This record gives sequence, C-alpha cells and structure tokens, in this order.
Amino acid sequence: MKNPHPISYDFSLFSDFDIYLFKEGKHTKLYEKLGSHLIKEKEGVYFAVWAPNAEYVSVRGDFNNYNTSSHPLKLREDGSGIWEGFIKNIKPGITYKYHIKSKYHGIVHDKSDPYGFFWEVPPKSATRVWDIEGYEWRDKEWMKIRKNKNSLHSPINVYEVHLGSWRRKVEEGNRYLTYRELADELVEYLKDMNYTHVELLPITEYPFEGSWGYQVIGYFAPTSRFGTPQDFMYFVDKMHQNGIGVIMDWVPSHFAVDMHGLINFDGTALYEHQDPRQGYHPEWGSIIFNYGRNEVKAFLISSAMFWLEKYHIDGLRVDAVASMLYLDYARKDGEWIPNKYGGNENLEAVEFLKELNETIYTSNEGIISIAEESTAWPMVTKPPYMGGLGFGLKWNMGWMHDSLDYFKKDPIYRQYHHDRLTFTIWYTFDENFILPLSHDEVVHMKGSLINKMPGLYDDKFANLRALFSYMTAHPGKKLLFMGGEFAQFAEWNYKESLD
Repeated sequence: MKNPHPISYDFSLFSDFDIYLFKEGKHTKLYEKLGSHLIKEKEGVYFAVWAPNAEYVSVRGDFNNYNTSSHPLKLREDGSGIWEGFIKNIKPGITYKYHIKSKYHGIVHDKSDPYGFFWEVPPKSATRVWDIEGYEWRDKEWMKIRKNKNSLHSPINVYEVHLGSWRRKVEEGNRYLTYRELADELVEYLKDMNYTHVELLPITEYPFEGSWGYQVIGYFAPTSRFGTPQDFMYFVDKMHQNGIGVIMDWVPSHFAVDMHGLINFDGTALYEHQDPRQGYHPEWGSIIFNYGRNEVKAFLISSAMFWLEKYHIDGLRVDAVASMLYLDYARKDGEWIPNKYGGNENLEAVEFLKELNETIYTSNEGIISIAEESTAWPMVTKPPYMGGLGFGLKWNMGWMHDSLDYFKKDPIYRQYHHDRLTFTIWYTFDENFILPLSHDEVVHMKGSLINKMPGLYDDKFANLRALFSYMTAHPGKKLLFMGGEFAQFAEWNYKESLD
C-alpha cells in the first residue's frame, strides 16, 4: 500500500548563513526555520528540530497513528545538530511529537515542538501543525502612532490581567472566556477605566494551571485554553483598534520540568545547565536556561522577536530578572558556583539581557521592555553602551513594599514610619520606574488590597483611596492588578472570576 504521507530530505528552509547565525547565537528569527512549517506549494509540512545529541529522531502524530519509525528525520551534515525532513499531504491541525532516542544511556523521549505555534489544550501535550500567516490586521493606525511615540514621556496606566480568571462563564460550567470574548468585553472596560495598556500574565503555553503561566513550555505558542493563534491576534488587534497597548509577561528566567518539554531534550542538558547548582531553581522547582549557549540564546531572543513581530505585542515584561542576575539567588552557601571572578553575578545572563534589549529595540519601533527586578542592581534601565541592561522600565518593588507596609499600619502609628514614604524619593529617578500593585501582593494569604487597610469598613475604603491618590501623584508609570480597582475583598483565586 502506498504511503499517503511520504517523507523526503531534498527540501530545507535553512541556508548556510542561517546555520552560521544559529551557531553564533545571532539568529533572531528561528521561528521561521525550526519547528513545523506548512509549505503550500509543495503540499506538505517541513519539520526541523535541534537535537545534537540524538541518535534517532522521527515525527510521530495522528497522521501516522503515532508510529515511531515511519517518518524519521535526517541529521544535517553541517554540525548544527538540526534534524529535518519534509512530509507530504499533512494538513493544518494535525498533532505530532518528536520521538527522540539519545546517543547516551538509551534514553528515549517523546517531545513537543519547542518552536510549535499551537498546542493541544492541557493536560494533553502534543503540538499542532498550524499556519499563523494570513490574519488581516486592522491596527495600522495604532502601529503608525506607536512608531513615533516615546513611551518614557507618555502616560502609562497598566491594568494587569490573568485571562483565565478576569471573568468566567459560571452558567456554562465556569468555563474560560475565549480570546475573542475577552477582547470584546475587556476592551470596553479598559476604555471606561482610562487604562492605556493591558498587561497579561503569561499566555505562552504552560501545562500547570497553578503556575499562573509562569512555568512555560511553549515559547512560541499562545495557550490553547482560550482559542487559536488567530483568536489571540484578534485580541491584540481589538485592543489596538481601541487605543489600548498590550504588554505580555515573558519568562526567560526558568521553564517547566514536564518531560514533554525542554528539559533533557535530547537525553542531555540541552537548554539548561547540567549541574543543578546552575540549572535547577530551588524556589520554584523549575529549570534554568543556559544563557551561555549560543543556540539557547538564539531560541529565547527569537521568542521575544516572535511576539513583537507576529502578534504586534507592544511590550514585554521580563519576569524574575533578579533570579537571572544572581548565581546565589535563593541558594545557601555551597549551593551555587561563583563566576570566573569569584562573584555571584551571572555574567552570561547579564550579556543575554543586554543583547535581548538591543535586539528588540533595534528591530521594533515604539515597543518597551520592562524588568521585574527586585534588587538594587544598578542601571537596569540604562542602555548597554552605558553599561546598563537596556530595559525601558523597571518595576519599583521597593516603593510597592514600603507603601503597602505604611498603609497597612493604623494611622495612630504612621507618624513613626514616614520614612516608608520619603525613602523612595531618594532613588525614584535612578531608574525609569513603574509603580506596581501587582498580583503577587493579593495571593498566598497576603490579603486583598482593601483588606490590607486598617480600620472599619468605611475607613478601609478611605485608606485605599489615599493609597491610590499617593500612587497617582508619585513619579513613575502605574500598574494595578485586576480587582484592586473596585476593592475586591477576597484574595485573587486563579480558578474563579473576580467578584
């Protein structure tokens, strides 16, 4: 019987220059090369995956009944470690994984595609072949205005949102709203409340709901929980048509441990460090990227570029920057390895962040990068040529903690703690700051904003209004997590709608 899906090896999306850039860590658009790509004129799909320590790689999916031997990929002969092949008659929507047998210890894994554009809805974990081209954007006016806008000199008022719990359809089994439903409902609310931007907790594909999206597994795929890639494009497009910018949380600091993901990808520590003193995050139980490996650096920078270019995202808020910068972050003595100078600075991460910011700012006009950096690391928002990390804005975590600590106190005792308010002025112009009252402050028994306030019912509201007034008048951009604006009494619960 003739194979309905023959595989061939005479077609590739890689040029010699692509391979050179990949090896050097300078390829910033790997999403156009690696992964699965529909080639319409050839009526099939090109597959390419980086697995340099593999002995055997094949594509298994619903098109071949998940057979591990019928569609083997071929290793390129240029030392890149890339396996590739072209499979005929594959349609959009089919699911697949890479079947990878390592050279070492007989390790065999079925892996989702690191460069996949669309995944199955968790807990399922296969990647789907998907065409992300062809969406008709209607945000030309927004992109034109953004191009000439200086975000540092513009008012920014951010509404931080977890898409899975802003609003749910309780009457339909407490289901999520789709990207399109969220776009239509959320945009009107944002306009009514005079927000300039919406910031999304991570929507890059993630397996564990309880991570809120911060333990990522698909760096090139919007989570399928809320719809298709085109549905998410509609969400961004709708925001732009109504004058709302879209910032997304992006997590290059660590990734999920799920075995169908990046961990131990080809039987070796490919994306991560092998030594757990460098490669394991003790606080979150996740895995840390090897920022010194060129191919990994290109993977992450390509991910950032992907969201900015393909989805018209206006800004990236980089999560947990402090955990990247310090080798001893959340570690005791003896649990970390000093750098070559004997210090605790992660020199490879520093260089990665500089290159990341230089790349995205050079290539995308009008965007902004934001650092969630909780220490006093100097010059976070200064350009790399001045010795800085190159971010546009930095969360002012010191202001957040000091302000909440002050406002939680009974007014009788505040006279002894005015330093909580005055101290921030000493450093408020050292960086380009954004003042966050974020999701981290209304979970894990910390209480909601209104419940942090002292006094009786009316007193709590008066104190919260005073906090918001102080925040508004204080130098810096503004950010507020959903629910705080109407003084929700309950702590945020990612499983439920807001009150």
